[in-house]
Order: sequence, then structure tokens, then C-alpha cells
Amino acid sequence: MKKITEVDDLKGKYVLVRASLNIPLDDGEVRNLFRLNRALPTLRYLHEQGAKVIILSHIGRKPEETLKPVFNELEKYLPVHWGGVIWESEFWERRNLMSNGDILLAENLRQDKREENNDESLVKELAEIGEIYVNDAFAEAHREHASTYGLAQKLPAYAGLTLIEEVNELSKAMQPTSPSLFLLGGAKFETKMPLVEKYLELYDRVFIGGALAHDILKARGLEVGQSLVSDISLGEASFLHSEKLLLPIDVMVEGVNGKQIKSVDEVLPDEKIFDCGPATVAMLAEYIHEAKTILWNGPFGVYEFGYKTSTEATAKNIAESKAYSVVGGGDTVAAIEKLGINDKFGFLSVGGGAMLDFLEKRINLGD
Repeated sequence: MKKITEVDDLKGKYVLVRASLNIPLDDGEVRNLFRLNRALPTLRYLHEQGAKVIILSHIGRKPEETLKPVFNELEKYLPVHWGGVIWESEFWERRNLMSNGDILLAENLRQDKREENNDESLVKELAEIGEIYVNDAFAEAHREHASTYGLAQKLPAYAGLTLIEEVNELSKAMQPTSPSLFLLGGAKFETKMPLVEKYLELYDRVFIGGALAHDILKARGLEVGQSLVSDISLGEASFLHSEKLLLPIDVMVEGVNGKQIKSVDEVLPDEKIFDCGPATVAMLAEYIHEAKTILWNGPFGVYEFGYKTSTEATAKNIAESKAYSVVGGGDTVAAIEKLGINDKFGFLSVGGGAMLDFLEKRINLGD
């Protein structure tokens, strides 16, 4: 993809921008500004160039969810207008009244099931609205939806400033300076095995936490009790006993005796692992202190249920290190946001699954 900055004259052109505005809300209010702030540079650039900017995005998991709270926050930073639902006549009326430099935010595209199906009829409707397409939604760039894939086939397509930055920074992380440390949390080992294999070759040390660690512990013959595991057997995995591979050495479990910190070889059949323990955090702290490059995606505990201790402690340790650090994943970035240490990291990615996809497959979007 070419960069939007390569277009000579944007004045008066209708530019469709696919942005990442899937922002966490709390009682109808924007909870944090991370993704909104990352969307601003491209929107400001197009506004200053005199383009007629139409923002396309989605929010939440339910079709009825609305981008109106995001609009209320966004208009504090830019002269943005509410466009409403694209397939209604009121949107076209507002679109046709736009002046050079105006910005219009359309309603949640996923209110139309055709969006996620990359339906040709929706692609055509979207293409009729604009003259130029800009993908600035790295977090959704790996999805073949109408606004992320189909539309790019219909209009002259360019990468936005945030998308370009994501590609550049993640590409740096794929050429680490030693000592290097890759931290991977979350679940679903069946989708992440190629990534683990690749980064055991690229990085000096790879730590596996979260539910992913349960799969390896189980494959090594250790008891993981009622803990979440993947639908995959790692018994024959080439990396199972790799010297580069780091795993939790202690864990927080819950069972009939309540919450306890245990060594990984002490877990009972009726217990469930919820987080890494303090000895694991201390072990990681030593590697973090020595590292010159750190790449991290995914929390180490069941973050959504409040098991945040090891994730937040590791975030603090990385923030205090001298390493170049690249971090992504919704819960991982949320922990950093909560601690107010965003500026202590080399780069925070808006992508979770998209970041992992890029790191595994090295999607070539240009320099």
C-alpha cells in the first residue's frame, strides 16, 4: 500500500478513512483515549490538506452498539460532525453539505451484517461515498471485511499515518538487538504455535504465560487441574524442552482451599490456575533488566476476572528498563494505561490479533 502522504492534492476530495475507534466505554462514556489518540494524526493531516473526510469504524461486539460516545469525545479534538447511518438518506444529505476540511463520523458499520461478510453490495455503497480510501485501522487490517478489504479493491487505496507507524515499529521488533526477550500471554495455542516456533529462532528468550503456559506444562507431564487448556497436544512439539523457552515457576491457584501461591509442580487436580506467581515475576524481572529488546503481547493472568498482578508488575519492570519495548494486545495495553506509564515504552500497538498476525506472517504493507 502507498502512503496517504504521497497524494499530491487532497483538497476537496472525499476521503474514506477506516479508523480503529473500537474504544472501551464505561456507562456510555469513553474509558480511555489510547485508540482515539492514535487515530488523530491521520485525521488532522487530511483536515489540514482540505480533504472531505468520512470516518468509517465499528465498536463493540453487539450490532446495536453506537459510535456516538466516541463522536462526543472526538469533537473535543477535531471539527467533526455526526454522519449517522450510511445507508440512510440523512447521511447523504450531510455528506453532500461537506466543505473542504470537514470531517464526518459514520455510525458503527457492524450494525449492518454485510460489513463482516465483505458483501459486494455494501462495498459498492461505501465506494460511492468517497474518491480515495485510507486504511488507518491496524487493529482490523487483518480482517477481510467490507471496510478493510473490499473497499480497498474499489478505490485508490493508501495507508494512513498510524498504519505506517505500526508496520515500521513492528518490523523493528522483528530484528531485535540481543539480549532479546519475547513475552506471550493469552490463550488458544493452536493459533499461536507458528508464532512461538518463529520467535524461538528470532529471540534469545521466549516467555509463555497465561493459558498458553498451561498447555506446555501439561505436555511436560505436570498437573494443571481445571485450568483452561487448548484443543491441541504439544507432546511432539519441537520446542517443548527448548533452552530458550521460559515458563512460570509458580502460579496463583483457586480450589477448595481458596487462593494460594504454588510451585507449578504442586497444582492439584481440583485447582485452577489464574495467574503467575511472585517468583515468576522476579525471574522475568532479571531477564527484563538485561534485555535490549522486549516484545510483549497478552496478559499473564485471567485479566478480565481481576487477576492482574503479574501483568501489571511486569509492565512496571519493563517501564523501568532501558530496553526498546514493543507492546500490544487490549488487556496488556489496558494495564499500562491504568498504571499511567504509556510514555515509558518504545511503542504501544493498537493491534492484538493483528499484531500477532503481522509478527507471524510479516504482512508486507510497504516501508
